[in-house]
Amino acid sequence: MSLLLIGAFSAQEYAHWRERLALSLPSETLYLPDEVYDPACIDIALVANPPAGSLAGLDNLVLIQSLWAGVDRLLSDPTLPENVPIVRLVDPNLTQAMTECALACVLALHRQFPAYARQQTGREWKQLPQPIARERRIGILGLGELGRAVAQALACLDFDVAGWSTGARQVEGLECWSGASGLASLLQRTDILINLLPLTPHTAGILNAQLFARLPRGAAIVNLARGGHLNEKDLLEALARGQLSHAILDVFSEEPLPCQHPFWSHPRISVLPHVAAVTDVSTAAKIAAENIKAFRAGSMPAPLVDRAKGY
Repeated sequence: MSLLLIGAFSAQEYAHWRERLALSLPSETLYLPDEVYDPACIDIALVANPPAGSLAGLDNLVLIQSLWAGVDRLLSDPTLPENVPIVRLVDPNLTQAMTECALACVLALHRQFPAYARQQTGREWKQLPQPIARERRIGILGLGELGRAVAQALACLDFDVAGWSTGARQVEGLECWSGASGLASLLQRTDILINLLPLTPHTAGILNAQLFARLPRGAAIVNLARGGHLNEKDLLEALARGQLSHAILDVFSEEPLPCQHPFWSHPRISVLPHVAAVTDVSTAAKIAAENIKAFRAGSMPAPLVDRAKGY
């Protein structure tokens, strides 16, 4: 049996992935989607946002290995083969990168760099009040692998950190909430809100007017998860009213962000081009290869995607 590598890759990226996978899987035959192969020979697919329908017809598929952390677009494909286990990518390098980005965003907001940047455009010399870290309350939406790592890193800097997840979780040393009432409790004590939730039907559009209204006036948000979490119109209105002071956005409903989009020129929005945690091909390929080796040896890799939950 053979492997199929398919995703939102350029020709150069395909070549890089193939090279790195071949180093760890020398005995496997790996096909790319534009090559001639018998669909019946494919039993494992390695995917990264593959085009809808691209896995249909692979009747002998027994495992899908995701090469990206998010699987929302994969699960939205109505032709995705049923009952085939999907393995999520958990890469320490990706976790480290996301943690670094979240820390940079929080520190920039905490030290009021966006406000000073606005002052600079007007050549205004004005020192703003500056609390210390333990006086700044950070709320994190999502307490999975990434959320926990970010929470612990911020706590090490003495920030007042709490978290929320859709289902009950416990993280040592962290105040955790879940459910609707828990979300309200988190929001009312949050000065900087970081979104690291998976995108599911239950979390789509969660960053909306109702949520913004529950935050203290002047709070800031950081969205490092998915563009589908954010209601863009509600964000613009909350910023205009002063309910929110600033937003740092790394992900958008349409990417690349269109040149005419109002976010580009908004003085209270910082735009990042989806760079918070870019997959490291070298480490991700090695992790995927180890999962495939384990599967060939009779063990089911982990963690598996829960299709009912959407992540």
